[in-house]
Amino acid sequence: MKLNTLPDLFIHELQDLHSAETQLLEALPKMAKASTDSKLKEAFESHLKETQQHAETVLTVLGMLDSTPGRTKCAAMAGLVKEADDILKAEGEDAVKDAAIISSAQRVEHYEIAAYGTARTLAALLGHEKAAQMLERILDQEHAADEKLSDISNSVNEDAMRAGEQEQGGGSGSSGSSGSAGSSGNANGSMSKGGSRSTKR
Repeated sequence: MKLNTLPDLFIHELQDLHSAETQLLEALPKMAKASTDSKLKEAFESHLKETQQHAETVLTVLGMLDSTPGRTKCAAMAGLVKEADDILKAEGEDAVKDAAIISSAQRVEHYEIAAYGTARTLAALLGHEKAAQMLERILDQEHAADEKLSDISNSVNEDAMRAGEQEQGGGSGSSGSSGSAGSSGNANGSMSKGGSRSTKR
């Protein structure tokens, strides 16, 4: 890999994103299957369709640049998928596992938001206006997916809190003593729309 010019970097970013989306296409069905919360399961199934479109869009943009995905593998997404897979294999209370799955999924979304923000900015800088618009649409969808997970985490974290209290003795202790994901409110939704959009350069 040689990165001598911004066009070189732009193509590399796109190849990396295509690899990331391809890996995610394999991971999302597993995350949907492992989720017990109906809204969470539906969110993953919906985002799977978007992810397929994202992969196709990135491939189209590469074609516009007379390039291909090549053999680039996104190491960051591989690590995130591996971490999520470990969560899926873990034993535990359903609600707590759902909270953990949301946490893993939002790590993925935040990575994609940063990556698509960079790619969109490079496209604009290099004068590829159509590509910039296409990548902007994907970026908006990634923000929306992250926000949906944050909304779902509100109820999931409450269920996880109750499960933790019951595990500790039928709820005899205070909620503050519980180590569940819900103890700090919306634990999985730490990035708001406004904060996330700081990645858009």
